[in-house]
This record gives sequence, structure tokens and C-alpha cells, in this order.
Amino acid sequence: MLNLLWKSFLTVLFPGGLIFLAAIGFLRPQGHPMWLQQPIAALPYIVLGFGLIFGWYFASSRMILSLLVLALADRALFLLPATGADQEAGSQTIVAITAFLVPLNLLAFSILKEDSLSTLRGVTRVVLVLVQPFLLLWLCLPDQHVLASSFTREYIPALYMEWTPIPQPALIAFAIALLLHVIRFALHRDPLEGGAIWALFAVFVAYHTSRYGWQPTNFFMAAGLILFVTLLQSFYQRTYRDELTGIPGRLAYEEAIGQLGKRFSLGVIGIDQLSQYANTHGKSVSEQILKLVAPRVQAACAEGQVFRTTGEELTVLFPGKSATETLVTLETVRKTIDAIGLFLRGRDRVWETQRGIKKAGSRDQVLPVTLSIGVAEKLSDSSTLSLVIKSAYRALYEAKGIGGNVVKRGAVASAPARRSHAGEGKIVASGEYGT
Repeated sequence: MLNLLWKSFLTVLFPGGLIFLAAIGFLRPQGHPMWLQQPIAALPYIVLGFGLIFGWYFASSRMILSLLVLALADRALFLLPATGADQEAGSQTIVAITAFLVPLNLLAFSILKEDSLSTLRGVTRVVLVLVQPFLLLWLCLPDQHVLASSFTREYIPALYMEWTPIPQPALIAFAIALLLHVIRFALHRDPLEGGAIWALFAVFVAYHTSRYGWQPTNFFMAAGLILFVTLLQSFYQRTYRDELTGIPGRLAYEEAIGQLGKRFSLGVIGIDQLSQYANTHGKSVSEQILKLVAPRVQAACAEGQVFRTTGEELTVLFPGKSATETLVTLETVRKTIDAIGLFLRGRDRVWETQRGIKKAGSRDQVLPVTLSIGVAEKLSDSSTLSLVIKSAYRALYEAKGIGGNVVKRGAVASAPARRSHAGEGKIVASGEYGT
């Protein structure tokens, strides 16, 4: 439990939290040398440009629209100077409306499914974003004062809200967006949701910077940078991690085996009766079992690198270790999964409990889940990766053949002896024999 909480904390903190903290520490109102001032002033344009380019390249309408909203909100704060009674009221209206719309826009882009901007739905979203500045200007007109005042309505006495220039309706919008982003992150563990949380914090700080001589643009830029970096992180995870189980996938495995040295061990883990469960209860049940088992195998196998390489098997790499050294770890993995009870409840829903701690309901169907594991090693130049893999799979099939729920060590993988070419000759036609 503590390990899961620690991983969740690290996932939230990195990289969005670090970028946010760096922005607070680095983008201070004064103290930068002259040679840094111009690069810092150019950073918002760089982030916006690269974000739009990569958002288009990765087909992320969420990224493109979020950056547009942040850029428009930043420019809106400088639309009217805060001098004169009418202009000051107009500036307050702009702050109130933009602070209300920005978090709701970011939340909407998170909830809505990604869609290409070239589609009708994509074009509609762009139009809705571009309409908002005109709506803002319309609400700033003197004859729309009554409607605009609804964005500055007070629900709590102003005495208790002197710490923030953000009106209370906008604070409610920030709170709702933050709460839903936290819930979505807890459910999906998506880096984009973690980035959206810190982007909201950066936008929130942006509306307070003018009090202390800071530039709001820098924190809108920080919000955009957070979303941009988390987009790259999400793309990396989708590329290198298995979508179903969340552990490293085939591409990560192929890169890892390319970095193995001359001495390593390789284990192949198969879930016993998984194919039978798929045939009996459906593919969704087998996928649920795999989804529950794979992260626990990864957590129990701290000394190895776990990958999902095929539909039903997991592969573990142990760089620099012999098969003898890995047997204790693999036996721990086997016992960990053997101690878990899985039950089939309702319509194709797998429920987990610890054996001996909780009792299943009388109508729950028990699904015994055990592992068969085969392991092989490469200790010399006489064996190849292909031979090690074949030896590990042969050991896996032997383990399944004797009933499963066992760790089986494969034979030493050695390359076959090279055939001698002595006595070999050229095959010729009978008419050429003797020539």
C-alpha cells in the first residue's frame, strides 16, 4: 500500500510539480542578469510554438486547444490597463471571466475524447475556443454590466477573501476542475491528468503575480510547458508500456535486450489456465486477470525487469545474474500470486481478495490463479539470445506439463557445434566426373 502511494506521489510530482516549483524559483520578478532577460521573455513564444507543433504531430487536439486558451487568457489580461474607473472595472471583469473560463476549458479538454481538428467535432471545438474572446469583449461593454457582475458575485464575505484577487465564482470553477482532475488521475494514472493538476496551480498563481511584481505570462507559459512535457511523457508511456497491464511492453523489451551484456538470465512467466478462463468466461475475464497479476509480478520482481511480450506470457530479464541467483526471486513471485484469491462476480467482473483474510460471497466463483515459470541463462559466448529464449520457453512448457505453479530451470543454452567441412566436395554432372 505504501509502495503504491509513493509511486502515485512520484507520478504526480514528476514532471509537472518540478516544472511548477522551478517556475516559482526561477521566474522571479527581479534579479536576473541582462543576458537572461531576453531569453526568458522569448520562452512563452517558444513553448507556444513547440507545443502547437508537437500537438499537431501527435494529433493531440487537447494540447493545441489548451495552449490556445492559455495564450488567449494571457493576452486578455493586458487588453485594458488598470487605470481609470471604467477601465479598472473592465480589467476586473476580464480577470473574473477568464479565471472562470480557463479551468473549465482545461477540464472539458481532459474529459472530451481526443479528436482530430480536421473533423467536424474538432472544428467545432476550435470555433468555441475562438468565440470566447469575443464573448469576453461583449461582456465588458457598459450595457452588459448586470450580466458581467454575475462573475464577481460574492457568496462569502469579502473580508475572508482578501488573500486572492480571483472572484468567488472563478474560485469555485478552479476547485471543481482540480477535484475532477484529481479523481481522474486516481482512476487512470494518466500523466496528462497529473500535468493538468499542476497546470491549474500555475494558472492560479498567474492571477496573483501582479500583486508582487511578477509577470502573469511566465506562469501561463509554465502551465503550457507542463502540459507539453506531460504530453511527451504520455506518448512515451503509450509507446513503451503495455496499454492493458501498465508494465513495459514489447518495444521496451526489444530495447532492453539490446543492452544486455554477455551474462544474463531470462525468465518466462505464464499464467496457468488463462486460456481456459478465456474460453469459458470470455476474453474480458482473462484480460482482467492479466491486468491484476502483471503489476504484482512487477512489484515482487524488484531485481528483474518485467515486460509483457506476448498475449499470455510475461518476460523477466536479469542482467548480470545466473539462473541460480534468480530462482529465489522467481519463487517469491510465484508465491505472491499464489497467495492472491480471485473471484468472478457479476457480469464478467473479477474481484480480488487476500486468501484467509476476506471471505468471498456464496455466489462468487473462485478462479485459482497460479504461475508457471521457466528460466534460462547465458553465461558464455557459446549461447545466443535466441537459444536462451528457447530454453526458457522449453522450461515453461515443462512446468505447465507437470501441473503448473512451479519454477523450472531450463538446460544450459549452448550453440550447436559447427559442422566440419572436411570431405565435402562439389556436386557435378556424371559427364564431368573425373575432370
